[in-house]
Amino acid sequence: MTGYAFREAVAAFRRAPLLTSLSSTMVGLALFVVGLFALASYNLRLALTAIEERVEVVAYLRDDATTRDIDRARAELTGLPEVLSVRFVSKQDALERARRDLPEFSELFADVEVNPLPQSLEIELQPEARNKRAVGHVADVARSYGAVEDVRYGQEWVDKLFALRRIGAVAAGVMGAAFALVAALIIGTALRIAIFARREEIYVMRLVGATNGFIRRPFLIEGAMAGLLGGVVAWALTYATYRGLYAFIFAVAWIPQSWVLAGVIAGGVFGALSSAFAVRRYIREV
Repeated sequence: MTGYAFREAVAAFRRAPLLTSLSSTMVGLALFVVGLFALASYNLRLALTAIEERVEVVAYLRDDATTRDIDRARAELTGLPEVLSVRFVSKQDALERARRDLPEFSELFADVEVNPLPQSLEIELQPEARNKRAVGHVADVARSYGAVEDVRYGQEWVDKLFALRRIGAVAAGVMGAAFALVAALIIGTALRIAIFARREEIYVMRLVGATNGFIRRPFLIEGAMAGLLGGVVAWALTYATYRGLYAFIFAVAWIPQSWVLAGVIAGGVFGALSSAFAVRRYIREV
């Protein structure tokens, strides 16, 4: 039975290549939009991960902070479950670091009589605690000490990156759903034409005892094949876009192969589901 259904599905491809190509193209375009946002989302995730690895809370200390107050704050902050380590940076260490890491300001820091840089506590977080909630909690705890004058951790940039990733996900879902709806309508129309073109054959099959499931099976396979082909088209378009960006604009990373495989399979599943809905509706009219 499966062999017969597969042969009939391939024959349907040959009978109506234009409609089949159109169906596959629309599925491919729907998944291509999702693929573009997946590419952007994956690279954004890599950038966000790189930033998260460097996220730390810096507590700037008052000039009149005593050694006792600093040691107490350092010990208590180290005891927090979110904290990996706490480093004390003296005013002199901060000045030497500025001279080394900021050569453009070397003349400014060359002959200073009074060191303008504050002493600080650099709080390194545990890998699993480098997120918005944990960073905010540690910053609030550090801010509560009287020896601390200010706390910084780059909150604005982290918030913007998270917001950008959420916007990309929503946009991918909306645009992908729109293209998917159009693709489903085209697949349904193509299958309706195919069903009516074979209505006499279907009538004869029913006379000899063929069940609706047996009649529907070739159409389901046809829809799945169109969806799989659309998934391959989406993969090719997404990869071409990736190569163009990498060669002419800026370096980007290619999405994981598991994502590519999931996209192609999603195309096949979408095609099969669209076919199932269309066949169930239109076969009653024959």
